[in-house]
Amino acid sequence: MALFNFDYKEAPLASPMQFAGRLLGNLLFALIVIAIALGGGMAGYYYLVGGMTWIDAFLNAAMILGGMGPVDPVTNDAGKIFAGAYALFAGLLFVVLAGVVLAPVLHRVLHALHVDDDDK
Repeated sequence: MALFNFDYKEAPLASPMQFAGRLLGNLLFALIVIAIALGGGMAGYYYLVGGMTWIDAFLNAAMILGGMGPVDPVTNDAGKIFAGAYALFAGLLFVVLAGVVLAPVLHRVLHALHVDDDDK
């Protein structure tokens, strides 16, 4: 199933199973992207900040992805640049993935508003 493979305006409203499948597919895509972003953040914290264990790198990356902010102070310049760029990336990623996850719901609402009563 393709991401954003939705019905045309003239098509009848999708069944609840089709809708659940679309929602689950988009949610799975978002979770995969989050896992990749978390892995990249962990690698950046581990290699660029210096002195962090993998667990500390996970904690800092997860906190930034979750919108809470870093836990440990960053002391070197490369780490500070990475932390700032990763925080900007995480904020934009949140907005994009919220749109991806909500797209099937918004499509269903808009599609339901355009379906003629005769089609139901």
